[in-house]
Amino acid sequence: MQTKNDSTDPRSSSTFYERYHSLEDIYYWINRTAQDNPDKVKAILIGSSYEKRPLYALKLTLNNRPNKKAIWIDCGIHAREWISPAFCLWFVHYVSTCDLVSDIANILDNMDVYVLPVMNPDGYKYTWTTNRMWRKNRSISRSSACTGVDLNRNFDGASHEPCTEIYCGAFPESEPESEAVANFLRLHKDTVQLYLSIHSYSQMLLFPYSCTLDELEMVQEAAQKIRRYYSNTYKYGPGAKTIYLAPGGSDDWAYNLGIKYSFTFELQDRGHYGFLLPPSHIAKACNEALLAVKTIANKHPFLCSFQRET
Repeated sequence: MQTKNDSTDPRSSSTFYERYHSLEDIYYWINRTAQDNPDKVKAILIGSSYEKRPLYALKLTLNNRPNKKAIWIDCGIHAREWISPAFCLWFVHYVSTCDLVSDIANILDNMDVYVLPVMNPDGYKYTWTTNRMWRKNRSISRSSACTGVDLNRNFDGASHEPCTEIYCGAFPESEPESEAVANFLRLHKDTVQLYLSIHSYSQMLLFPYSCTLDELEMVQEAAQKIRRYYSNTYKYGPGAKTIYLAPGGSDDWAYNLGIKYSFTFELQDRGHYGFLLPPSHIAKACNEALLAVKTIANKHPFLCSFQRET
């Protein structure tokens, strides 16, 4: 069910965004989306993976207003979490087809959005061809016969055993994928005001170890809206207390870089299907995450200042 697709072309099927797609299909979709929406979508090559696959981030924008701030969203850092890239595709499609009076227009009018659909293309490819439950990237260790690094521990991680699923790598940013994201964010740290990393599963909205009342209120309102509109429950809180201690994670790293509003979303479900979430659940999972993104973005102080002025 997860690998069955009606079409690789998003224009030929109304259910394109309610299916999981291979890495090749996603690369095709990136090029097609940028070509079809030149005024809203620009593909940016930010680096390449260990196996030399390109890392494309899509810049979403509605205007060239000076001094605009930005949002960063990355998906697919863990290979087996297929709902994560599915959400990034869903989000880009939603933005690229929106009109100027839609609920997302206020955000895009004042902030650009950078979306990285698949941060771990080598691992994602491997889940389609060899091992559906693979988590890490596919780098080869010099000190071990085991393969791969957990990219979400590679920003400054703690586990130094190469054969574990949470191996942090030889040193921080040792992997080209995490290094590419880190370099891009360092280059844009004065612009990027909101960092979002999309994962699965367990239905949680998480923020770093150190936060203020602002962040708590953001995720609290997002969780309340999801419950109100979709009758689904998302836990929220600091990651170390809400899910587990995960040193070296990208949200903590982004927070330490100076991006105060940094969050991790854990999408559906809560364990019944786990990483094997059926395609029939994609639409609801993505709509829940979309609602959370819009809620948190609209509560960001930068956007609130524009809303007060208008």
